[in-house]
Amino acid sequence: MGTTSHKREVQEELGDYSADSRMLLLAGLAAVVGAAGAGFAWALLKLIFIVTNLFYFHRFAANFVDPGTNTLGWKAVFVPVVGGLIVGGIARFGSAKIRGHGMPEAIEAILTSGAKVAPRLTILKPVASAIAIGSGGPFGAEGPIIVTGGAAGSLLGQLLHMSDAERTVLLVSGAAAGMSATFIAPLSAILLAVELLLFEWRPRSLIPVAVASVTAASLRRLLLGSTPIFTMPLTTGSIREVVIPSALLLGLIAGVLALVLSKSIYFFEDLFEKLPIHWAWWPAISGVVIGLGGLVYPPVLGVGYTVIQRLISGEFTWQLILGVLIVKTLIWSFSLGSGTSGGILAPLIMIGGGMGAVLGHVLPAIAPGAWPLIGMAAVLAGAIGAPLTAAMMAVELTRNSGLILPLLMASVMSYAVTVLLQKRSILTERLSRRGLHLSREYGVDPLEQMLVSQAMHTSVFALPENATRRAAADWFKRMGERGPEAWSHWQRLFPLLDADGRLVSILTRSEMMVAAKQADLSQPLAKDGNLSPKTVAPTDTLRQVAGAMAESHLTRYPVLDESGKFVGIIAIDDLLLARSKEKQRESHRTRVLRLRWPFGRDNESKSTVEAVEALDSEVEDLPHA
Repeated sequence: MGTTSHKREVQEELGDYSADSRMLLLAGLAAVVGAAGAGFAWALLKLIFIVTNLFYFHRFAANFVDPGTNTLGWKAVFVPVVGGLIVGGIARFGSAKIRGHGMPEAIEAILTSGAKVAPRLTILKPVASAIAIGSGGPFGAEGPIIVTGGAAGSLLGQLLHMSDAERTVLLVSGAAAGMSATFIAPLSAILLAVELLLFEWRPRSLIPVAVASVTAASLRRLLLGSTPIFTMPLTTGSIREVVIPSALLLGLIAGVLALVLSKSIYFFEDLFEKLPIHWAWWPAISGVVIGLGGLVYPPVLGVGYTVIQRLISGEFTWQLILGVLIVKTLIWSFSLGSGTSGGILAPLIMIGGGMGAVLGHVLPAIAPGAWPLIGMAAVLAGAIGAPLTAAMMAVELTRNSGLILPLLMASVMSYAVTVLLQKRSILTERLSRRGLHLSREYGVDPLEQMLVSQAMHTSVFALPENATRRAAADWFKRMGERGPEAWSHWQRLFPLLDADGRLVSILTRSEMMVAAKQADLSQPLAKDGNLSPKTVAPTDTLRQVAGAMAESHLTRYPVLDESGKFVGIIAIDDLLLARSKEKQRESHRTRVLRLRWPFGRDNESKSTVEAVEALDSEVEDLPHA
């Protein structure tokens, strides 16, 4: 392993990216997953339409119908209760994994089970969600479709010889395909995958996810048409300057609303946890609240796409706004807290639209439906912690790119509020309650940014290749004379080098002690060590070394240069140097530039060259790790 050819090979492997030909295989499989995601999206939407027609209109039909237009009167109160009983039964006797809105479950599968999803979830989740939504549940279809698509990707990954990381890529590809097919929003789906599911930004995962998302969106156009989900007049011309600070204000309010929504869901979840009955009955209990809410204001039943369209079109009344902000918010948070099956994106969009409609009465006019659309993106961004996804989704849902500036401003500001005031989002709070920790801050590993040559020990005690065991005995004697402090020295490997500085053998400290205690001290010391040790190169990254240590269970490696000469030792403790520098970069604050006012003869006489030299001197004096 320490040959010259090997070292050159390692040097050639270093580059900007770590992708290999497996990425192309994953991209091809992702196209298949994307097609399956589009099919699942079409099937689930049709299933929701069928269930809605059966429950509220007593007919078998697969066309879209708004449950809020039913004529059942007070009898409609019992429809969500029946749906809740069925969903609870499926969860109790089928799989408890169908509970929840989907994305936390997908994240949990990635974090804890190697992206393995039970095959039955591919069927049970969409069926339970279709029943929950079709019976009036105030949920979106996107969450269940995301889970179903992710399950399809996971199943394909389980059928083939795949690593956990590759299975994760296929799972996320399926999830992105499901969202892309639901909303005809391929770019939003890719951003959602990056911001919420992948936990990395690498070509090996981004390219397959993009392939799946685009494939799903393309097939969705064939199956369900290419018109945007919601239509609104395009915003043309320049945006007035006053709109941007107004969007900032809306983002602040949206962030607070997102916090309230998250707290309300888990408030009701805590209440349900205290009930002295089995959780399988909880969806039926939430069905009572849904039914009563639908009796008070029927448009809050179901996914609510009709209401969202009215908000975006500017065709809303105060009755609609209050119905969304009060009734929809209450029944949605209550029912979601019960653990029933349904998505959160459409309800968050609707509630955000209601907030935007309210603020639109006092904010500067832009265009009909503009402030509701901005409110939708802002609340979604704050609630799920994905500002880029939210802003782009608003554009793709309406094909209205003219509002991109206020959309970005409001989404980022809402995100800032929730990041500062809330430890967990709607998506991750559930995981935290299950004892899992998830960090959503992605950055380059500091071990990837430092080479072995920058961290290794070069002042090493070495022995000649012809050294005998007597040299080990002398070393052992000197260590004993120096006392306990000598034994705490960092060096644990002892190289034997030839005249050209090439590594012949290497002994650990324990092997040196054993050799020193042998009866025949005239024997060559090299034979007591490792004649073919594992080595690393000065051009290897510390991340490569950490991976090698994890695989071999060795904590120290000799370092050989391109010609095979010994140049140092890298130990596990040295890996902390990169972390130390990263910590200093984050926490050490210093002033680099100093302003000098042009008063006084000394300052007036100082030339520009002298000022630059002074600046260079200050920079050089900065402390380094």
